[in-house]
Amino acid sequence: MFYSPVYFDPTYVLILIGVALSLAASARLNATYATYSGIRSRCGMTGAQAAEQLLRSQGIYDVTVRHVSGRLTDHYDPRTKTVNLSDAVYGATSIAAIGVAAHECGHAMQDAQEYAPLRLRAALVPAANFGAQISWPLILIGFFIGGGILVNVGILLFSLSVLFQLVTLPVEYNASHRAVRLLDSIGILQGQEVGQARKVLGAAALTYVAAAAASILQLLRLLILFGNRDREN
Repeated sequence: MFYSPVYFDPTYVLILIGVALSLAASARLNATYATYSGIRSRCGMTGAQAAEQLLRSQGIYDVTVRHVSGRLTDHYDPRTKTVNLSDAVYGATSIAAIGVAAHECGHAMQDAQEYAPLRLRAALVPAANFGAQISWPLILIGFFIGGGILVNVGILLFSLSVLFQLVTLPVEYNASHRAVRLLDSIGILQGQEVGQARKVLGAAALTYVAAAAASILQLLRLLILFGNRDREN
Protein backbone atom coordinates (compact mmCIF):
# COMPACT_ATOMS: atom_id res chain seq x y z
CA MET A 1 0.00 0.00 0.00
CA PHE A 2 1.28 3.47 -0.87
CA TYR A 3 1.95 5.96 1.91
CA SER A 4 0.12 9.22 1.44
CA PRO A 5 2.35 12.32 1.40
CA VAL A 6 2.46 14.33 4.59
CA TYR A 7 3.20 18.03 4.31
CA PHE A 8 2.81 18.89 7.96
CA ASP A 9 2.41 16.93 11.16
CA PRO A 10 2.83 17.70 14.85
CA THR A 11 6.13 15.79 15.02
CA TYR A 12 7.82 18.70 13.22
CA VAL A 13 8.07 20.24 16.66
CA LEU A 14 10.72 17.63 17.49
CA ILE A 15 12.88 18.92 14.64
CA LEU A 16 12.36 22.50 15.78
CA ILE A 17 13.42 21.60 19.32
CA GLY A 18 16.57 19.95 17.95
CA VAL A 19 17.39 23.00 15.83
CA ALA A 20 16.83 25.32 18.79
CA LEU A 21 19.12 23.25 21.01
CA SER A 22 21.86 23.22 18.37
CA LEU A 23 21.62 26.97 17.76
CA ALA A 24 21.67 27.72 21.48
CA ALA A 25 24.72 25.51 22.06
CA SER A 26 26.54 27.04 19.09
CA ALA A 27 25.77 30.57 20.27
CA ARG A 28 27.04 29.79 23.76
CA LEU A 29 30.24 28.27 22.38
CA ASN A 30 30.90 31.26 20.13
CA ALA A 31 30.29 33.73 22.95
CA THR A 32 32.42 31.82 25.47
CA TYR A 33 35.21 31.22 22.99
CA ALA A 34 35.23 34.89 21.97
CA THR A 35 35.42 36.00 25.61
CA TYR A 36 38.38 33.83 26.56
CA SER A 37 40.15 34.23 23.24
CA GLY A 38 40.71 37.80 24.36
CA ILE A 39 42.37 36.86 27.66
CA ARG A 40 46.08 36.08 27.48
CA SER A 41 47.36 33.30 29.72
CA ARG A 42 49.91 34.17 32.39
CA CYS A 43 52.34 31.54 31.13
CA GLY A 44 52.42 33.15 27.68
CA MET A 45 52.53 29.78 25.92
CA THR A 46 50.94 29.33 22.53
CA GLY A 47 48.44 26.54 22.00
CA ALA A 48 51.11 24.55 20.16
CA GLN A 49 53.66 24.97 22.95
CA ALA A 50 51.13 23.98 25.59
CA ALA A 51 50.18 20.90 23.56
CA GLU A 52 53.83 19.85 23.25
CA GLN A 53 54.38 20.21 26.98
CA LEU A 54 51.21 18.33 27.88
CA LEU A 55 52.06 15.43 25.60
CA ARG A 56 55.64 15.15 26.89
CA SER A 57 54.43 15.31 30.49
CA GLN A 58 52.49 12.12 29.81
CA GLY A 59 55.36 10.38 28.07
CA ILE A 60 53.75 10.68 24.63
CA TYR A 61 56.51 11.21 22.04
CA ASP A 62 54.96 9.67 18.92
CA VAL A 63 52.33 12.39 18.45
CA THR A 64 53.05 15.48 16.33
CA VAL A 65 51.44 18.89 16.84
CA ARG A 66 50.47 20.44 13.51
CA HIS A 67 48.83 23.60 12.23
CA VAL A 68 45.65 23.37 10.14
CA SER A 69 43.66 26.16 8.55
CA GLY A 70 40.19 27.22 9.58
CA ARG A 71 38.33 28.21 12.73
CA LEU A 72 37.52 25.59 15.39
CA THR A 73 38.83 22.88 13.07
CA ASP A 74 41.01 21.47 15.85
CA HIS A 75 41.09 17.69 16.10
CA TYR A 76 43.19 14.69 16.99
CA ASP A 77 43.79 12.14 14.23
CA PRO A 78 44.65 8.70 15.64
CA ARG A 79 45.55 7.40 12.18
CA THR A 80 48.42 9.86 11.73
CA LYS A 81 49.09 10.43 15.45
CA THR A 82 48.69 14.19 15.07
CA VAL A 83 47.16 16.94 17.20
CA ASN A 84 45.87 19.40 14.61
CA LEU A 85 45.39 22.97 15.83
CA SER A 86 43.54 25.70 13.96
CA ASP A 87 44.64 29.25 13.10
CA ALA A 88 43.15 30.70 16.29
CA VAL A 89 44.76 28.07 18.54
CA TYR A 90 48.15 27.04 17.18
CA GLY A 91 49.97 30.34 17.65
CA ALA A 92 47.64 32.05 20.12
CA THR A 93 48.42 32.57 23.81
CA SER A 94 44.85 32.95 25.06
CA ILE A 95 43.06 30.89 27.70
CA ALA A 96 40.73 29.58 25.00
CA ALA A 97 43.58 28.51 22.72
CA ILE A 98 45.38 26.62 25.47
CA GLY A 99 42.14 24.99 26.61
CA VAL A 100 41.29 23.76 23.12
CA ALA A 101 44.85 22.54 22.52
CA ALA A 102 44.77 20.66 25.81
CA HIS A 103 41.45 19.05 24.89
CA GLU A 104 42.91 17.62 21.70
CA CYS A 105 45.87 16.34 23.70
CA GLY A 106 43.30 14.66 25.92
CA HIS A 107 42.28 12.58 22.91
CA ALA A 108 45.92 11.67 22.28
CA MET A 109 46.16 10.51 25.90
CA GLN A 110 43.00 8.43 25.45
CA ASP A 111 44.55 6.84 22.38
CA ALA A 112 47.82 6.09 24.17
CA GLN A 113 45.94 4.46 27.05
CA GLU A 114 43.53 2.59 24.74
CA TYR A 115 40.50 4.28 26.26
CA ALA A 116 37.60 1.94 25.45
CA PRO A 117 34.95 4.53 24.36
CA LEU A 118 37.50 6.07 21.94
CA ARG A 119 38.15 2.64 20.44
CA LEU A 120 34.42 2.01 20.16
CA ARG A 121 33.84 5.36 18.47
CA ALA A 122 36.61 4.67 15.95
CA ALA A 123 35.08 1.26 15.20
CA LEU A 124 31.68 2.86 14.62
CA VAL A 125 32.93 5.48 12.14
CA PRO A 126 32.52 3.40 8.92
CA ALA A 127 29.05 2.15 9.89
CA ALA A 128 27.92 5.59 11.07
CA ASN A 129 29.13 7.28 7.87
CA PHE A 130 27.43 4.65 5.72
CA GLY A 131 24.23 4.96 7.74
CA ALA A 132 24.22 8.75 7.45
CA GLN A 133 24.64 8.58 3.66
CA ILE A 134 22.16 5.84 2.80
CA SER A 135 19.48 6.05 5.50
CA TRP A 136 17.50 8.98 4.13
CA PRO A 137 17.44 7.77 0.50
CA LEU A 138 16.10 4.42 1.72
CA ILE A 139 13.50 6.08 3.95
CA LEU A 140 12.31 8.37 1.14
CA ILE A 141 12.18 5.59 -1.46
CA GLY A 142 10.30 3.38 0.96
CA PHE A 143 7.93 6.23 1.77
CA PHE A 144 6.96 6.85 -1.86
CA ILE A 145 6.69 3.24 -3.02
CA GLY A 146 5.12 1.91 0.16
CA GLY A 147 8.14 -0.23 0.99
CA GLY A 148 7.90 -0.71 4.71
CA ILE A 149 11.03 -2.87 4.80
CA LEU A 150 13.10 -0.17 3.10
CA VAL A 151 11.84 2.41 5.60
CA ASN A 152 12.70 0.16 8.52
CA VAL A 153 16.18 -0.53 7.16
CA GLY A 154 16.67 3.20 6.64
CA ILE A 155 15.64 3.96 10.22
CA LEU A 156 17.97 1.24 11.50
CA LEU A 157 20.87 2.73 9.53
CA PHE A 158 20.01 6.21 10.80
CA SER A 159 20.15 4.86 14.35
CA LEU A 160 23.82 3.97 13.78
CA SER A 161 24.69 7.66 13.45
CA VAL A 162 22.69 8.35 16.61
CA LEU A 163 24.65 5.64 18.43
CA PHE A 164 27.90 7.20 17.20
CA GLN A 165 26.94 10.57 18.65
CA LEU A 166 26.00 9.00 21.98
CA VAL A 167 29.35 7.21 22.19
CA THR A 168 31.06 10.50 21.33
CA LEU A 169 29.75 12.18 24.50
CA PRO A 170 31.87 10.32 27.08
CA VAL A 171 34.88 10.56 24.77
CA GLU A 172 34.62 14.36 24.57
CA TYR A 173 33.86 14.91 28.25
CA ASN A 174 36.70 12.64 29.33
CA ALA A 175 39.16 14.46 27.05
CA SER A 176 38.13 17.80 28.57
CA HIS A 177 38.44 16.42 32.10
CA ARG A 178 41.95 15.18 31.37
CA ALA A 179 42.84 18.52 29.79
CA VAL A 180 41.71 20.71 32.67
CA ARG A 181 43.25 18.44 35.30
CA LEU A 182 46.65 18.46 33.58
CA LEU A 183 46.66 22.17 32.82
CA ASP A 184 46.21 22.71 36.53
CA SER A 185 48.57 20.02 37.84
CA ILE A 186 51.58 20.94 35.70
CA GLY A 187 50.97 24.67 36.09
CA ILE A 188 50.33 25.80 32.52
CA LEU A 189 47.21 27.56 33.79
CA GLN A 190 46.82 28.88 37.30
CA GLY A 191 44.04 30.01 39.62
CA GLN A 192 40.98 31.32 37.86
CA GLU A 193 42.52 30.50 34.48
CA VAL A 194 41.72 26.83 35.11
CA GLY A 195 38.04 27.64 35.61
CA GLN A 196 38.02 29.83 32.51
CA ALA A 197 39.43 27.00 30.39
CA ARG A 198 36.83 24.68 31.89
CA LYS A 199 34.09 27.08 30.75
CA VAL A 200 35.40 27.04 27.18
CA LEU A 201 35.56 23.26 27.05
CA GLY A 202 32.19 22.94 28.77
CA ALA A 203 30.60 25.15 26.12
CA ALA A 204 32.22 23.05 23.40
CA ALA A 205 30.93 19.85 25.00
CA LEU A 206 27.38 21.20 24.97
CA THR A 207 27.45 21.31 21.17
CA TYR A 208 27.95 17.53 21.17
CA VAL A 209 25.10 17.12 23.64
CA ALA A 210 22.84 19.27 21.44
CA ALA A 211 23.79 17.33 18.31
CA ALA A 212 23.05 14.02 20.03
CA ALA A 213 19.73 15.33 21.34
CA ALA A 214 18.74 16.60 17.88
CA SER A 215 19.52 13.20 16.35
CA ILE A 216 17.55 11.36 19.03
CA LEU A 217 14.58 13.65 18.43
CA GLN A 218 14.81 13.02 14.69
CA LEU A 219 14.93 9.27 15.30
CA LEU A 220 11.94 9.54 17.63
CA ARG A 221 10.04 11.43 14.94
CA LEU A 222 10.76 8.71 12.38
CA LEU A 223 9.60 6.00 14.77
CA ILE A 224 6.40 7.90 15.53
CA LEU A 225 5.61 8.62 11.88
CA PHE A 226 6.29 5.23 10.40
CA GLY A 227 5.20 3.28 13.45
CA ASN A 228 1.77 4.90 13.10
CA ARG A 229 1.62 4.11 9.39
CA ASP A 230 2.50 0.47 10.00
CA ARG A 231 -0.38 0.18 12.47
CA GLU A 232 -2.75 1.93 10.04
CA ASN A 233 -1.85 -0.49 7.28
